[in-house]
Amino acid sequence: MQMATDWQDYELIDTGNGEKLERWGDVILRRPDPQIIWPLRNENAEWKQADGHYYRSASGGGQWTYKRALPERWNISYGPLKFHIKPTSFKHTGLFPEQAVNWSWMMKKIREANRPIRVLNLFAYTGGATVAAASAGADVCHVDAAKGMVQWAKENAELSGLGSAPIRYITDDVFKFVQREERRGRQYEAIIMDPPSYGRGPNGEMWKLEENLFPFLESCMSILSDKPLFVLVNSYTTGLSPTVLSNLLNLSFRRKFGGTLDCGEIGLPIARSGMTLPCGIYGRWESGK
Repeated sequence: MQMATDWQDYELIDTGNGEKLERWGDVILRRPDPQIIWPLRNENAEWKQADGHYYRSASGGGQWTYKRALPERWNISYGPLKFHIKPTSFKHTGLFPEQAVNWSWMMKKIREANRPIRVLNLFAYTGGATVAAASAGADVCHVDAAKGMVQWAKENAELSGLGSAPIRYITDDVFKFVQREERRGRQYEAIIMDPPSYGRGPNGEMWKLEENLFPFLESCMSILSDKPLFVLVNSYTTGLSPTVLSNLLNLSFRRKFGGTLDCGEIGLPIARSGMTLPCGIYGRWESGK
């Protein structure tokens, strides 16, 4: 388990009964989480007075209710990185704080490489990894199928003082983009991806992780440079174990390039109980060069 323990602007305060209580800067939010199947021992005033509470609907979806008027969005920091936070209609806030453990890892890898590093960030969402890689000195290509998420990523980069950094922002189906990059002969020293369980591209392209992840990894091998640094794969797909991800990376990048693998869970410390909330899995392949 890799734990995101270095936050100051974020805190997972408490958990129970399928919900989590979190501090995002000076805003307290209460949101559902399917991993939290243990009971809530004490629904105290902090729970009841949360600034925002996302309620699940019995018919699907849900909605936010607020105890006080919140700004449309506000900012939090992770070291030198800054991000816009905004509650969305899908319960999310635009940032997955557990990913900070991966940001710190990749920033260290990029800085210690002591050479130019080109990073391709696929399924890149609001650009947490993009901002981290760019702040460490990498040239970054940010690709996501959702135009709104790409714009949000641009704003996060500008907020972090990286508005003029060498970042390309692409709104596209990632599978087709990788195929075009292969035809163009473009290559990258590092590839990051956070593939969804299911998804659709801008033109209705269907993605299903169980069917598409391995051929996608094979496709990505063709655009990795002959002096690669790393490949990082994140997954929130229920039931996908770190061992499965290790097997996929063994049969793709490690088989072709050698190197080493590290696969496991990522999580967040729960302040009130001292327990850990698991938040998905990661797979890190390193070339060793």
